[in-house]
Amino acid sequence: MENHSFFQFIGENLQQFLGYTGFANVTWGHLAMIVVGLFFIYLAIAKKYEPMLLLPIGFGILVGNIPFVPGLQIGIYEDGSVLNYLYFGVLKGVYPPLIFLGIGAMTDFSALISNPKLMLIGAAAQLGIFAAYMTALALGFTAAEAGAIGIIGGADGPTAIFLSSKLAPDLMGAIAIAAYSYMALVPVIQPPIMKLLTTKKERLIRMKPPRQVSQREKILFPIIGMLLTCFLVPSGLPLLGMLFFGNLLKESGVTKRLATTASGPMIDIVTILIGLTVGASTQATTFITWKSLGIFGLGAASFVVATFGGVLFVKFFNLFLKEGNKINPLIGNAGVSAVPDSARVSQEVGMKYDKTNYLLMHAMGPNVAGVIGSAVAAGILLGFLS
Repeated sequence: MENHSFFQFIGENLQQFLGYTGFANVTWGHLAMIVVGLFFIYLAIAKKYEPMLLLPIGFGILVGNIPFVPGLQIGIYEDGSVLNYLYFGVLKGVYPPLIFLGIGAMTDFSALISNPKLMLIGAAAQLGIFAAYMTALALGFTAAEAGAIGIIGGADGPTAIFLSSKLAPDLMGAIAIAAYSYMALVPVIQPPIMKLLTTKKERLIRMKPPRQVSQREKILFPIIGMLLTCFLVPSGLPLLGMLFFGNLLKESGVTKRLATTASGPMIDIVTILIGLTVGASTQATTFITWKSLGIFGLGAASFVVATFGGVLFVKFFNLFLKEGNKINPLIGNAGVSAVPDSARVSQEVGMKYDKTNYLLMHAMGPNVAGVIGSAVAAGILLGFLS
């Protein structure tokens, strides 16, 4: 009798243990998201597409889709879990401004300062944001959700996370994954659009070398830039303020250690945390919805429209410029803020037609303008939608 009770006890414990395993709780959604996570890891390692972003996100997707019994305080959406505490920085918009601080500390704005009209290209490329916003509204998303979705067109992951954390927290996982995915796929998506919209003659346009920018100009730019943009769009202060502050640390010449910390160890740590937790937020039980699929479609469309907007604006602008002062339309794609990948795409596409025509430094102007432009656009949306 005692043996029977003992074996019954062991059997019940074994059954309980098996009920808590991932194998017992797995769904097709978990398996689908694990495949997505493995694909992201493949792109990061084999194709070297934004590995600093896609590798943490891909592994985070694996972490977030290990099936478990609710109530164990291990899931990212369970109060008191470690992942939930780490996710706090995403949910409350803490991580994106810190990343902008690091971006500012590693960015040279000389190309933009030497040719301020390139700022207009960065502004034109934000067309994708507002096109996606209006399309999302037409599809039945709320105004706040549409604003958060639209920012994907800026191709700026931190900005997308910051805005969605304020306007549509429940859609943040899908929006962040879409934004980072399209950032990584810049070398795949943009070249066909650039070739479609330009003629061979336009691709061979040579631009004048950028003028030398003085140290005083580099120091004044982040101060004046912060004051102008934040007075215009105060709601963009967390992103724009940190971006320009990081740049001032770099250009002042007296805070090298702070600039090195911001552009190195700090941004690396925050990138790991934001990538892992954003990936883990794709928990199948909350992530796989028709809204999520719609967000990916709208994100792709907005990114394509943004690239169209940048290239076509340069072609239009060239109608008013004299010969010798014209802008190569191949740098129009760099108006999206995927720094520096979209600028590299301008360079690579341009060199296919003229191996001696170096467009990288010119493309960096609209590229960094795109960073500022996407943050301003986020501030505008936050201002009238929150």
